[in-house]
Amino acid sequence: MDLEQFAALRTPEGGTALAAAAELAGGDPLAAAAALRAAGVPAGLAAAALTQAGLRRRAAVKFGPEAAGMFFTRAGLEQATRAAVAARRAARLRAAGVGTLVDLGCGLGADAIAAARAGIRVYGVEADPLTAAMAAANAGAAGVAETFTVTLGDATRFDLTAVQGRPVDAVFCDPARRRAGTGRRIFDPAAYSPPWDFLLDLVDRVPRTVFKVAPGIEHRLLPAGAEGEWVSVDGDLVEATVWSGPTDSGPHGASPTNSGPTDSGPLGTVPRRATLLVGSAVHELTGDGTRQAPVGPLRRYLYDPDPAVVRSHLVAEFAGTVDGTLADPEIAYVYADTAHPTPYARCLEVVEALPFSLKRLRARLRELGVGRAEILKRGSALEPERLRRDLRLAGDAATSLVLTRVAGAPTVLLCRPLPAPDLATSSG
Repeated sequence: MDLEQFAALRTPEGGTALAAAAELAGGDPLAAAAALRAAGVPAGLAAAALTQAGLRRRAAVKFGPEAAGMFFTRAGLEQATRAAVAARRAARLRAAGVGTLVDLGCGLGADAIAAARAGIRVYGVEADPLTAAMAAANAGAAGVAETFTVTLGDATRFDLTAVQGRPVDAVFCDPARRRAGTGRRIFDPAAYSPPWDFLLDLVDRVPRTVFKVAPGIEHRLLPAGAEGEWVSVDGDLVEATVWSGPTDSGPHGASPTNSGPTDSGPLGTVPRRATLLVGSAVHELTGDGTRQAPVGPLRRYLYDPDPAVVRSHLVAEFAGTVDGTLADPEIAYVYADTAHPTPYARCLEVVEALPFSLKRLRARLRELGVGRAEILKRGSALEPERLRRDLRLAGDAATSLVLTRVAGAPTVLLCRPLPAPDLATSSG
């Protein structure tokens, strides 16, 4: 899509085409295009409307019903922050006293819109003309056009000393982490756009600096004194964020649990945080990311920590909440004698433990009549689907197989999942 096609979508005729395309989205694309052309929609406008309708359907996962009135590019949608995560971040910025925010590389405006709704004056900077135009349109659709304005320009050259006479309280940056043209993910922060060195320089230039990074970022790269936050939504790890400056590190929103040590860094923030959004609830685990969980034997219950807990290096802090231990110092499964309701991990009961042997495991599952098996793994090179084929399961029973190591030895655990606690509408 180009600016001319986008402008056409913004006309009354374009609105009619979008409404018709929304009814046809999800079906046969050739039939949908033919139906729009039969209704008198020009071919170019029909193609643009159908593309936009498809993107809006996909965007509903991140933005809910509001996606139906927003505009997207494929690349912009892939990188856009989920609405719940953006709202969470905006609430924290507002609680820290941020009144003016510059969003460098604002993309389609997801974070800026959330900040504007939280009462923050936002100035977005975007280098791509089409994306900037869509961000402005999305601000209008969200009703925040007066408090979120978009400037077309280079984020690395934007003057951060003041904007329209207002001092800048904070800067947010979500650097591009996919290669233009190919869409391939970028894993080296130095290749981000803007690059890592520019992000680190922001820390020294602005009182509060917040930027998104890939969840797999190496902890050693984080700026000294900054907090690294890893965020999951309903068990799906979606992003990591670096917080630098005097930002309030306490919980916000739905009274989340703040478990683990309360040691503060030099600027009043804890070094590491795992934030779990589960339904409407928010749960937080904090610590310094350096503790080691005690190691012991297998115990009755296995806890599989949320990926945000694992990536934030807070497995030891989580283990402390359930009186848990590790069976191998390198594997992030936690074992305990009691099943504790917790938002931070899935809990399974260990029924049987076997040294790993395909022949022996196949025979044991046949004895038990297991025909359905969930396969989990940590510390195993085995491919679950290949193992499933090799096991040749047959029977009516079901089990959960956990491929792991115990004291360095390859082990398979036969487990029974416990019902998940109802933690989606309350925190704690």
